[in-house]
Amino acid sequence: MKKMSLVSLMLAFVISIAAVPSHVFAEKEKEETVRSSILIERDTGQVLSGENMEKELPPASMTKIMTMLLIMEEIEAEKLHYEDKVRASEYAASMGGSQIFLEAGEEMTVKELLKGIAVASGNDASVAMAEKIAGTEDAFVKKMNEKASELGLSHTKFQNATGLPANDHYSTAKDMAMMARALLGHEEITEFTGIYEDYLRQDSEDPFWLVNTNKLVKFYPGVDGLKTGFTKEAKYCLTATAKKDGMRVVAVVMGAETPKQRNNEVSRLLDYGFNQYAVKQLYKENQVVAKLDKLKAARQNVPIMTEEPVSLLQKKGEEQGKLETKIVYKKEISLPLKAGEQVGILEVRSKDKLISTTPLVMKEDVPTASYWLLMKRSFDDMVKFR
Repeated sequence: MKKMSLVSLMLAFVISIAAVPSHVFAEKEKEETVRSSILIERDTGQVLSGENMEKELPPASMTKIMTMLLIMEEIEAEKLHYEDKVRASEYAASMGGSQIFLEAGEEMTVKELLKGIAVASGNDASVAMAEKIAGTEDAFVKKMNEKASELGLSHTKFQNATGLPANDHYSTAKDMAMMARALLGHEEITEFTGIYEDYLRQDSEDPFWLVNTNKLVKFYPGVDGLKTGFTKEAKYCLTATAKKDGMRVVAVVMGAETPKQRNNEVSRLLDYGFNQYAVKQLYKENQVVAKLDKLKAARQNVPIMTEEPVSLLQKKGEEQGKLETKIVYKKEISLPLKAGEQVGILEVRSKDKLISTTPLVMKEDVPTASYWLLMKRSFDDMVKFR
């Protein structure tokens, strides 16, 4: 046989490459771009897309989503206020990586430190807030892991409040998305995470310029959070949220090779969600759906409301069957009840298929009725039926 010429060999190689389906290269490139990803709809928590979403990986500074969640819970419980002063310890001021350059002994408000965490990913600000809430960072980390367990995040474990490299510190794209969903339950958080640029110490001789590490806040319409992350081990990570036409989605990407790849993949996920799905809100958050009547309650007809928005997620172009809602109360409801205490769930069904369940909570405190009030009610009932 004659030897093939160099030109013939090159031509054969080109033909063989052309014969390979393009999606093979696309999949290979995608695998090399990110380690895991997920897209969820915020109200329902439904997963719209994802790959390797339960793979345990270092989350880097996306850890601060849990840090911010605990801060927002303290504020909601009025154990902490935006204007409270926080004094930075030497330990907090010693944090490396991303920081707002706190000096030991420097005081900032909770609002300023939260801005430093949300916009600049300040490790020093995170530790200062952790110490303010729990006394020490270790005690705060215990709270973080307890909250993760409460949210059912079985593939998450924290060793610090910052996401700085540490052994046995991990999460997954799915757990991060659910964590973000919980954080977004505190709607005012996007007033911080949606800032692109601002200042700290603005009235001082040394103002500090903040620029959001999440560039999509500026360059993707509707993006108003949440948190980036980067370490050599974790590579480039991002948990992003965007709202459009009444639908809010959360996209998580972990382990991208470059910031560009991270942002491109998140943008692709957001595009997919908004192009393919639509949401119809059935009930607003804190909307009254029923009233509680218990004989031994100090007050009757106390409003019961939704704890979260109740929404129906639909793929565009698909028809949804007739919807039915049903309130399912807890088997035992003991008095007294506190405002915000869960007393049941609201089920939404279509053609006997369960679409969603939403916690129902008390709008107000419900104390136990006094002995004299119960006697009066009994007497009134007797008179009524005479």
